[in-house]
Amino acid sequence: MKHFIDIHTILSTPEDMDDLHDDPEQASEKLNMVLHMVYDQLHEDINAEDAEKILSFVWEHWHQDKYLSDIEVDDLVDWVDHLVNNWDNEALNDIE
Repeated sequence: MKHFIDIHTILSTPEDMDDLHDDPEQASEKLNMVLHMVYDQLHEDINAEDAEKILSFVWEHWHQDKYLSDIEVDDLVDWVDHLVNNWDNEALNDIE
């Protein structure tokens, strides 16, 4: 159940992005936007552990991308749609 997850504990800060990004504040804002989009699209009945794995995957995938600040919001929306609609148990097993 996704309501057991406090999205605020997963969000980034500029300090988290400082070593990898020229504009850590903007990168942090973009990452947090993506995390919120994913969380909002997750089914209400998703297992909390699975939801946490998906959100952790998003964090790991995007926090290191030095071009995150340059990516258009529409492209991130498409990426989130694809991720949420194509995530399955096999993907969950791959990141354990």
